[in-house]
Amino acid sequence: MLSVIILAAGKGTRMHSSLPKTLHTICGEPMLFYILETAFSISDDVHLVLYHQQERIKEAVLERFKGVIFHTQIVEKYSGTGGAIMQEDKTPIFTQHERVLILNADMPLITKDALAPLLESQNNAIGILHLADPKGYGRVVLEDYQVKKIVEEKDANTKEKTIQSVNAGVYGFERGFLEKYLPKLHDQNAQKEYYLTDLIALGINENETIDAIFLEEECFLGVNSQTERAKAEEIMLERLRKNAMDLGVVMQLPNSIYLEKGVSFKGECVLEQGVRLSGNCLIENARIKAYSVIEESQIINSSVGPFAHARPKSVICNSHVGNFVETKNAKLQGAKAGHLSYLGDCEIGKNTNVGAGVITCNYDGKKKHQTIIGENVFIGSDSQLVAPINIGSNVLIGSGTTITKDIPSGSLSLSRAPQTNIENGYFKFFKKS
Repeated sequence: MLSVIILAAGKGTRMHSSLPKTLHTICGEPMLFYILETAFSISDDVHLVLYHQQERIKEAVLERFKGVIFHTQIVEKYSGTGGAIMQEDKTPIFTQHERVLILNADMPLITKDALAPLLESQNNAIGILHLADPKGYGRVVLEDYQVKKIVEEKDANTKEKTIQSVNAGVYGFERGFLEKYLPKLHDQNAQKEYYLTDLIALGINENETIDAIFLEEECFLGVNSQTERAKAEEIMLERLRKNAMDLGVVMQLPNSIYLEKGVSFKGECVLEQGVRLSGNCLIENARIKAYSVIEESQIINSSVGPFAHARPKSVICNSHVGNFVETKNAKLQGAKAGHLSYLGDCEIGKNTNVGAGVITCNYDGKKKHQTIIGENVFIGSDSQLVAPINIGSNVLIGSGTTITKDIPSGSLSLSRAPQTNIENGYFKFFKKS
């Protein structure tokens, strides 16, 4: 069995944000959540080390995950990656299992499969990347594929900085190894910090075997800036798009489509160019046309767009929502809204047609109100339905009507001022020259 310790105590100053670095999102999900999901896929004993804005991070984690064991790094005494796993007496954080995997919280692209080579090692081990440009990483000195030395970049000399084998920031240790060498760490270095990498040096000095495990670069990309966050998101998007297309989703110009981790697909679906799907969406047997935005909604046996916007809590089933239609908390069952409408906080029954320019006036300045529309209703263009309102079935509403009262089933409803034609009115207004 395996225990996992995730390091998440840093300030993340290079993000230039008041939001903790690990809560910055990748495809709609905080970076930290990806690494926690991976940790729980391989272990039942997951530890999270916090310090900077720890209460904010802890609150976010507890809304999603159960069973995380939280620790606070004693930064005042023990700073750095080595200090992160130290208790007051410099002994390691207590874990349930003898094998301990140490991960960084800012590596959202790590997967269970990517960790497999490290997990398969029977010895103490360190993850290694071979980078064309190793700048910013600690260098790993190898000899006959064995680790001989690890040097943090800030402490590396000119020759050591040319080494392309770098520390991936993930480690596999036996708990006994940590118990033996962690108390021996010191902070006599340029940063005055306790380095996990110095554990390797201590072990090597006493002839411990340290496996160098080469890992896939893409999966261990660290995110320390907004530029790196964007790069990680591009990689994650590629994964999400591929997963969707492997399920049979048709994507036109895939690179133009944005989707988030919470999006799920069923049946035969088509996404045209420029589509954005965010939050927990269900797209089932649906066509989302070009440049439409779907947020936290369900689109089932329907077509949406182009240039449509389904805002959160919309359920569009067996319906057609056309261009420049916006829905919000709307439930459409077998309805049509072809163009230029706002449908908010409403329920619309089957075979109902919503004309162009129709608005459900759901907000009175203080509260939101609901509009209920029955079946077989024809709503003429440019009508306003002032909620709260209940419109029965088999109703005809004339174009340009403002509805402020309930309409019984079977009714025709009109609210227009009488039309007046003034003879020669044009010429009276625009006098002949």
